[in-house]
Amino acid sequence: MTIRSTRRTVLATGATALLLGCGDSGEGNDSGSTSVEPGEPGEELARTSDIPVGGGEIFKDEEVVVTQPDEGHFKAFSAICTHQRCIVADVSDGTINCACHGSKFRITDGAVVHGPATRSLPKEEITITGNSIHLA
Repeated sequence: MTIRSTRRTVLATGATALLLGCGDSGEGNDSGSTSVEPGEPGEELARTSDIPVGGGEIFKDEEVVVTQPDEGHFKAFSAICTHQRCIVADVSDGTINCACHGSKFRITDGAVVHGPATRSLPKEEITITGNSIHLA
């Protein structure tokens, strides 16, 4: 009897093998990574007092910008400009500013105020725990 493998069979078998190979064996994890349980805050970015009212701070390593448009209200956006993927340079005068080509985004919602960017900065999730701002 001859068994013919189709491309679909080979791909499905390979995907199953990958999924099974990446499963958790239930043994200890020595990878050094930290998992975050649902409802548990992620990495601390800053203290709430570090984010100026009407301004914000850029966290280049995390590629996120956190703003405080009004006292006690914090927002977070991607720090990668939607024009040509430069990291934004600063936050001033109510805008998040990209130095590469001059795009500006509102600190309240990440919307474009000045191009050449045509798309808003994507929102990022943060949580506030006490006086700490965490990635969600």
